[in-house]
Amino acid sequence: MTDDRSRGRASTDEPAATRGTARVRRIGAQDSTTRLAILDATAQIMLEQGHAAATSRRVAALAGVKPALVHYYFPTMDDLFLAVFRRGAEANLERQRQAVFSEQPLHALWQLSREPYGTRLQQEFMALANQRPAIRTEIAAYIERFRDIQVTALTFIARANGLDLTELPPVVISLLIASVSGVIATENAVGVTLGHADLVAFVEQYLDRFEASASERTATTIEAADS
Repeated sequence: MTDDRSRGRASTDEPAATRGTARVRRIGAQDSTTRLAILDATAQIMLEQGHAAATSRRVAALAGVKPALVHYYFPTMDDLFLAVFRRGAEANLERQRQAVFSEQPLHALWQLSREPYGTRLQQEFMALANQRPAIRTEIAAYIERFRDIQVTALTFIARANGLDLTELPPVVISLLIASVSGVIATENAVGVTLGHADLVAFVEQYLDRFEASASERTATTIEAADS
């Protein structure tokens, strides 16, 4: 990342954006075509080459803009990385909301956790967090928010369908989903797939049984009400 440092605009050990709260200094229109292209290019480089390859020059080249424009919209690389992460996080929270209100919320949440693009990008951000405190703070806040919403939703779903919360507590389900999908994504990244199909089949079989039980309870309740 020498090109960034030589401009005096890139990341330092403690850039201004990381002091106190992790906030992005918004410059330029949020819906600017140029800004969105820069965000897309950064995410693509992180996915294809890793976070270390996401320098301002490479981002600018892929986005088809001059490096100065990258620094105009994002004065520091922390500002850029935070913007990329927050955009993905908000989109994921919306997908989580849709999953929770779907016909099979447990299956939908499981499929969401296994979405390869988001999982790989999150792993890059986790690695980046070791070097950048602002990213670490942001990731921690997002994970806690995502898990809190998920646990609340799972608790409501279980109670609404008369399921036994002691058999498998919602917080355990949430952690299992995250852990299993994380292991699969990590091993896939290095070409390891042994046992993955069996694990996925096992999880989905359990979810089938869990949600089938809930559906049967709902049907019984409706029949009783109609009789």
